[in-house]
Amino acid sequence: MDNELTDIAVRLRRSVARLNRRLRLSATGSLSAPQVSILALLEKNESLTLGELAALEQMRPPSITPLVRGLEAAGLLSCVKDETDRRATRVRLSERGRLELDADRQRRNEFLERRLAALSPVDRRRASQLVTFLENLLEES
Repeated sequence: MDNELTDIAVRLRRSVARLNRRLRLSATGSLSAPQVSILALLEKNESLTLGELAALEQMRPPSITPLVRGLEAAGLLSCVKDETDRRATRVRLSERGRLELDADRQRRNEFLERRLAALSPVDRRRASQLVTFLENLLEES
């Protein structure tokens, strides 16, 4: 592979990972990254079984159960027996969970807004162009 492409790929991966880490730290709410991810999946998918949720999180069902139970105890989601398969448990985001997810996102946005506010107008335009580039790079074909 082309050394220049490799260098760009390494730098991009490292930068995105570092930004993700900084965003996680900036959200300093009561939820862990896996808990936020579960809530976000439930927001996107109205209702999931524990097995489906585990598959989407790339976890084994026994590993996801304690996370789900903790979120349920906190009132952030609800678990109910599937109407068509009583052996399966369906998980749904609660209104309180939606509010907590929104608050987490707001903290992350505020972190980025503070960083962007410190930039010059030229650098803000470059940041906007970078966002467009990343959106295009990640667009599924």
